[in-house]
Amino acid sequence: MGKIKVENVTKIFGKHINSALKLVEQKKDKTEILKQTGATIGVYDASFTVEEGEIFVIMGLSGSGKSTLVRLLNHLIEPTSGNIYIDGENISKMNKQQLRTIRREKMSMVFQNFGLFPQRTVLENTEYGLEVRGIPKEERRLKAEKALENAGLLPYKDQYPSQLSGGMQQRVGLARALANNPDILLMDEAFSALDPLIRKDMQDELLDLQQKVRKTIIFITHDLNEALRIGDRIALMKDGKIIQIGTGEEILTNPANDYVRTFLEDVDRSKVLTVENAMIRPMSVNIELDGPKVALKRMRDEKVSVLLAVDKKRDYIGYITADDALEASKRGEKSVMNIVRVDMPTVPPDMLIQDVLGIISESPTPVAVVKDRKLVGVLIRGVVIQALSSNSEGVQLVEQYT
Repeated sequence: MGKIKVENVTKIFGKHINSALKLVEQKKDKTEILKQTGATIGVYDASFTVEEGEIFVIMGLSGSGKSTLVRLLNHLIEPTSGNIYIDGENISKMNKQQLRTIRREKMSMVFQNFGLFPQRTVLENTEYGLEVRGIPKEERRLKAEKALENAGLLPYKDQYPSQLSGGMQQRVGLARALANNPDILLMDEAFSALDPLIRKDMQDELLDLQQKVRKTIIFITHDLNEALRIGDRIALMKDGKIIQIGTGEEILTNPANDYVRTFLEDVDRSKVLTVENAMIRPMSVNIELDGPKVALKRMRDEKVSVLLAVDKKRDYIGYITADDALEASKRGEKSVMNIVRVDMPTVPPDMLIQDVLGIISESPTPVAVVKDRKLVGVLIRGVVIQALSSNSEGVQLVEQYT
């Protein structure tokens, strides 16, 4: 069922909610509902599941409904209709005490403005959630120190927020959220107030921390590059409605509509697309079955001058050239085994395009794509360039390597 399940959740602000809800059920859009009823649709019939240990990013422009949606997840805002399940329990049916327990013990929230108490030290700020829960002083100190250690902040525990940089203050906010050891972390534009370099560092730190703690994270952002960088999956919102859900690659390669395509125009595709998206079917020769004449005929038919060499199991061996195959044929050789070259670079299919560009630019040959020793594809420089040339950042990156 997933760690979190959101089922047909709608939130309507204003009067005439029942009339607006009927129009939602009739699939009327946000503008039409506002015009007819005066009510504003915050979230419109949202449904999705978040798996345990996943970083699920909800993104969209200002007014898209993403922050409303995250506050529905912990019932800081009450949904107008629909259900939200945490570990199979419907929190929409819980009383105030049950919700308070969920918020204190299962969920923690990290805000954009850090939310630190200026009169408290870093350690005291980190202890705060534990203090509210009534955890004994010594126990909460140990838990807070552990959270600060994970965030690389333990040496600063006796300092005050005003003595720290913006990035360090946000790390304190993150440590405070994690000190409670919640199952679920809600992060609402958590890095938006940071300058670009610190923001990138915080993204790295979040990913590093996630490797240690494996929390279920709902991350809200308006920055598509940030979403693509940290999200296992992304939900893209517009006017309160979820337009598309998928991995970064799925959204980049199969945008749901023109709105998503426009949204993606300035994305640096090299940082998201993998080798698998740019590789093509390899032309190969079986070294245990095929001879030079077969290899030469295949090259002529396919109009290529290089064939990749595999064995019967399709394990990658190397490659042969047209010149070598021609010479071997003239010598009367029946096998291509003696003319296999092994200096072709190999890369795995899940390698990012940005990480393979240098390899492609320096290699006089194509690049073999190999997974578990099996040949699965080949990278040709022109095909990679074509994959990257749909936006300005991709063009700049291509120019850098050509």
